[in-house]
Amino acid sequence: MRKLYIIGIGAGNPEHVTIQAIKAMNQVDVFFVTSKGEAKNDLMQFRKDICERYIDEPSYRTIEIVDLERDPSITSYTSRVEAWHKQRALTYEALLKNELQEDECGAFLIWGDPSLYDSTLRVVDQIISRGQVHFDYEVIPGITSIQALAARHKITLNGIGESICITTGRQLSAGLVSDTENVVVMLDGECSFKNVLNQEVEIYWGAYIGSDKEILLSGRVTEKAEIIEMARSAAREKNGWVMDTYLLRNPSARRP
Repeated sequence: MRKLYIIGIGAGNPEHVTIQAIKAMNQVDVFFVTSKGEAKNDLMQFRKDICERYIDEPSYRTIEIVDLERDPSITSYTSRVEAWHKQRALTYEALLKNELQEDECGAFLIWGDPSLYDSTLRVVDQIISRGQVHFDYEVIPGITSIQALAARHKITLNGIGESICITTGRQLSAGLVSDTENVVVMLDGECSFKNVLNQEVEIYWGAYIGSDKEILLSGRVTEKAEIIEMARSAAREKNGWVMDTYLLRNPSARRP
């Protein structure tokens, strides 16, 4: 039966790749690599560099997939993403059927970890439920940008007995921050931290974490919001893309 690995490769530092991931990569015959456009060629090249660095016998093939755009005519965010996942499922299904032989092993290399704000596992579940192509699969965890962010700022994500909320910029609100001690925010293209007006809230922000492009900023969010927004905008303009994550820490929300 076909075998598929879904491998987390870390947040941008090649040394984030685990020994488990390297062992799996050395069994792979076909790597499926998604292209997100010319502006994000760095992300695709990073995956190729990892393969060249860690695979002992480079007899593998690489299949590039042009990523599909979300349908802007679908107004509901959830429905728009679900439709996008269905399109991806059909594309991946065809590739597994046509590009991966019955006795071969394929892999997707996932930025960060496959379980956190990545759609590949959901897409694979849809392929399996359709029953048109049969394969076994295994998930290899990776270091997330959240872990890398904490390490680079030399902080813990939570205090003693405190909670952590992981959310997106879309979901962020000042009310959420006031009720939770530690909020990690991902996928925030709108710099939603600007809406946090609590003078006590601290921000630990990082972009391109672990890479040679890395930017780290921290301090009171009311003092750093504009600086971070400018740094993010400049980085996006220079590189054509940006990936950033941040932690909001609210001392006033701590329970006695």
